[in-house]
Amino acid sequence: MSVQTRLPSQEPVLDVRSVYKRFGGVEALKGVSMSLYPGEVVALAGDNGAGKSTLIKTISGVHGPDGGEIRFGGEVVNFATPEAARAHGIETIYQDLALADNLSIGANIFLGREPMKRVFGFIPVLDRPAMAKAAKETMARLDFHVNRLDAPVGRFSGGQRQAVAIGRAIYWNARVLIMDEPTAALGVPEQRKVVSLIQNLKAQGRAIIFISHNLQDIFAVADRIVVLRRGSLAGERKIADTNPDEIVKLMVGG
Repeated sequence: MSVQTRLPSQEPVLDVRSVYKRFGGVEALKGVSMSLYPGEVVALAGDNGAGKSTLIKTISGVHGPDGGEIRFGGEVVNFATPEAARAHGIETIYQDLALADNLSIGANIFLGREPMKRVFGFIPVLDRPAMAKAAKETMARLDFHVNRLDAPVGRFSGGQRQAVAIGRAIYWNARVLIMDEPTAALGVPEQRKVVSLIQNLKAQGRAIIFISHNLQDIFAVADRIVVLRRGSLAGERKIADTNPDEIVKLMVGG
């Protein structure tokens, strides 16, 4: 569901209201507000130091806000840890992806949450068939295909590794995905694959915060752009109503 077709009565899945964050004498966020609806991609744009990373870390439980509030599913939340945010359905995919290169797709999906079964009635062992089944079904939902699902993910291309990280998030029923520079350091074909994955997630009703310095990618996937500058909200635009030149001017204050 795009911003243009959103129902007027629909509530945002995520609503950030006048959030402040300070580190000593530095105000990293100065009353920033933004909303995010199901099936929508909102891009965060801004130069280095604009507050993008601080904002997503405040949303995802790495930092606690010093002022304002965050609402998730209509309720005020205060996540003490990233694990608490994930338990509510907010998954962050950082640029390093946090994948175990020596493990398969299934093992990465369940990393730290491995399913167990008992043999001889009492000996716990890894339920590898369940992990393989989950990998196959999850990757099929993303229209993702590799020759061997049991291959170590370290052998995969950059775009394929992004797909594994996204698959892990949606397997655990993420309602909001925060994607930090998902197309950085990828070639053009791989960038297109990631853009296709994001469009697939939108069609499934997932809500996505997309951080990128690449305006071409932003305009390819986002419904709205929220621009930050020096910790403040510099502007917000619908993709259909703006252009890259205007976004750059908002970023630099021109």
